[in-house]
Amino acid sequence: MEGVSAPAPRPPSPHDPALAGAGRVPTQVVLAGLFMISTTPFLAGLLQGQTGDFARNVLYACATAALLAQVWLGSVWAWRVTVGLSMFTGVLVFIVGMLAGTVSWQGWVISVAGMAYIALGLLLVGHPAVRSFLDTRWEARRTRRLARRGGAR
Repeated sequence: MEGVSAPAPRPPSPHDPALAGAGRVPTQVVLAGLFMISTTPFLAGLLQGQTGDFARNVLYACATAALLAQVWLGSVWAWRVTVGLSMFTGVLVFIVGMLAGTVSWQGWVISVAGMAYIALGLLLVGHPAVRSFLDTRWEARRTRRLARRGGAR
């Protein structure tokens, strides 16, 4: 094939592929934890009878679920967005909780939620089994995409 260049070879992953099988459950736990922390204020409000922003909160929960589903399916951009948002949101929630903690004990609970966001985001980046699992997902998705491109020509 003239004029068509082969994709640049990807450097090998620094993560152990043998851990990929063991990373399935921890990845599910991390993604479920992020979803639960994100939707807890909405669900708590529903239990208290607060339905003022129901449509907006349902849309937010659906968007969160869609983003986390993309991470599960092997989307690198969704993983980057998720890690970035969990870090940003974690710091923001932690600061708000610390400010509220000077007035009420509930602020300390909010600060713990901020630290949980940060911890779950760090697990997506640094836990060896999770990263190995995600690396295999990314490589499988990349291989499927390249096969589709090659088959379409």
